[in-house]
Order: sequence, then C-alpha cells, then structure tokens
Amino acid sequence: MNRVDFEKKLRAEGYTEIFDRELEADHFNAEHTHDFDACLFIIEGEITIAPQGKPEIFRAGGICSVAAGTPHTERCGPAGVRYLVGWRYKT
Repeated sequence: MNRVDFEKKLRAEGYTEIFDRELEADHFNAEHTHDFDACLFIIEGEITIAPQGKPEIFRAGGICSVAAGTPHTERCGPAGVRYLVGWRYKT
C-alpha cells in the first residue's frame, strides 16, 4: 500500500482527520488512551505500539490500528518514526 491508497482507505472508513507526523529516536509515550480510533501507516523508521501491554513493532509499510479507549504505550525505534495517521471520532 502507498500513501495515496492509505488516505483513500481512511476516508472510506470514516476517518475525518489525517496527519503526517514524525517522532524523534527512542521517544516514549507512557500508557494512555485516545477518544478516537487511530490508524497509522508507517512511512519511515519504526514504532512499537503496546496495547494492554502486548508490544508489536511496525516498520515502513506497516499499518496499525488502535481503537478509542484502548490503553497503550508507544516507543519509537533508534531512527525515530514518520507516519501518516487518521483519527475517527465515535458519534
């Protein structure tokens, strides 16, 4: 999948906000939740997402979804990460 196809997928699935984000090497976000569904497409680097303590590594080309309200941590790889993310709010 490429960036254009991912953005089309997000829009078709009701994601209304789409952002291009970048996080520094080894950046860590402690356990938290969001009030929206998040779907990420990794462009460069890697990130480990650990929903409810179960880590999974996502690298360039990978797609990750985290449902609203899911406790999770985020840890960037040694080169950081750049990703496209969509947010979908529940109504």
